[in-house]
Amino acid sequence: MRIVIKIGTSSIAHATGRLNIRRVEKLCKVISDLKNAGHEMILVSSGAIGMGVGKLSLPGRPTDMPTKQAAAAVGQCELMYTYDRLFSQYSHTVGQVLITGEDVLSKERCAHFENTMLRLLELGALPIINENDTVATDEILMIGENDTLSAIVAVGIRADLLILLSDIDGLFDSDPHVNKDAKLIKEVRELTPEIIALAGGKGSELSTGGMSTKLKAARLAMDAGVDMVIANSENPVVLYDIVEGKDVGTRFVGKGHK
Repeated sequence: MRIVIKIGTSSIAHATGRLNIRRVEKLCKVISDLKNAGHEMILVSSGAIGMGVGKLSLPGRPTDMPTKQAAAAVGQCELMYTYDRLFSQYSHTVGQVLITGEDVLSKERCAHFENTMLRLLELGALPIINENDTVATDEILMIGENDTLSAIVAVGIRADLLILLSDIDGLFDSDPHVNKDAKLIKEVRELTPEIIALAGGKGSELSTGGMSTKLKAARLAMDAGVDMVIANSENPVVLYDIVEGKDVGTRFVGKGHK
């Protein structure tokens, strides 16, 4: 099975912006084990700007473009060093792929990206993808967050499953922060206006996404026949259950699937 996993900033970093070491170590261990089992794994990881905020001791996520790019430059180094070190412990080679909005919109560049991704998988590498927030401005404004990016990647490389790991359990029928009786929606087969209306605001202080971006990703994936699951990243071991098709989080069923 070809699986794309997206991990959000709030899932790999503490509120300070510093790395959540215990969680990232568990995540890399589980992904490595799934890869050992024969699955093709692709990781779309947020966190460069968030980790840069921590390393530079900034008071919060910057709002001006130069500081965002500076934070990304510092944070991306830390992020990839961490992934390389952890995955190497399980004898897996990682490959960094940074893309921009132009790479997505240009048919030629998009084709090159997809070819590179497929070759990395053929060579047994584990691609780790993020937006190239360091040197350009268009991608921060154009794609804007890694929920959408992960769906674009999943569709482009014809993945079987897209998993969005976040700080929420899935999609609820009302805001669980406001309504204690809110119920988790376990399966979505159609993005009706009622489902779309359930999307709230943006995520945590360090992140850029929220439920609305996840539903946007779901539409891209479902239209291409790719199943997507939103699940809580608190315990990465849930990835085993998700891959086995068990009842975890909210599953958005791709078109053509029963």
